[in-house]
Amino acid sequence: MAGYWQVTLRDSAELSGVGVHSGSPVRIVLHPAEVGTGYSFLRTGLESGRERVIQANHGAVSATELCTIIGDPSTGSVATIEHLLAALAGLGVDNVLVEIDGPEVPIMDGSAAPFVAAIDSVGLVRQDATKRFIKVLKPVRVENGRAFAELRPFARGFRLEVEIDFDTPVIGRQKKVVDLEPGTFRKDVSRARTFGFMRDVERLWKAGFALGASLENTVALGDDGVINDEGLRYADEFVRHKTLDAVGDLALAGAPLLARYRSYCGGHRMNVAILKALFADRSAYEVVEAPRREPVHAAAGSMVPAYAYAPDLT
Repeated sequence: MAGYWQVTLRDSAELSGVGVHSGSPVRIVLHPAEVGTGYSFLRTGLESGRERVIQANHGAVSATELCTIIGDPSTGSVATIEHLLAALAGLGVDNVLVEIDGPEVPIMDGSAAPFVAAIDSVGLVRQDATKRFIKVLKPVRVENGRAFAELRPFARGFRLEVEIDFDTPVIGRQKKVVDLEPGTFRKDVSRARTFGFMRDVERLWKAGFALGASLENTVALGDDGVINDEGLRYADEFVRHKTLDAVGDLALAGAPLLARYRSYCGGHRMNVAILKALFADRSAYEVVEAPRREPVHAAAGSMVPAYAYAPDLT
């Protein structure tokens, strides 16, 4: 288990940008949060000045088409939460309140890297409680045609094995295996950007999606390859981004998973479906607490350099 104490932000961090689907400007503030509160969103700017707190868990998911949405759109929801949640989960952060004044988390550069940078800018602190984990006890699987996702017991933390298979030579079949911990997430996953095909743009616009997409925040694919002048950040950036999405979606478990996750041709819908299948079977998991490794009074409020690595620029 990587890390034994619950962790939150040392101070608040602010970001602003546009929603990749809405195209609307949005501002978010990441706030420290109390022990055991997990990830939650304070949705402001609603009609008549209302505000609403939405807990980021699988039960709050209301849509998974092209992105993950929590909450009820008629009373307040937040879309495209996966990249932000991936940054929090990837760095081992347990408790954060996200204040957001619009309906969609800003896309930034299409990856989790800007959120990682914002977290780094304020640092992390240990809290006066040990971590809790969701330990998978037996295999759970969901399928949709040729696509599948499954969770299996795994004794050494959280491993993701993500495979994609696109009928285009630009992507083809790619697989990535990641043992999730902060250093690996930073180096191998966090900078992978979202991607899309130019041939789908007009259809997406008509459906109200991708209104804020651009070459600044999306890897655009034409018939002959990548359109972006700078090319790819990783040779297999596509499967790495699908891995990033899985990290964020699976953070909706409510606590870090102790499991092996496998998916083939999956996505947001399959990621959320596997969580629902897991929690529908009470015999498939248990909640475990990390053993204490030092006196609580010595750890509470101290800095956590093991989590807050310096940015990896290689």
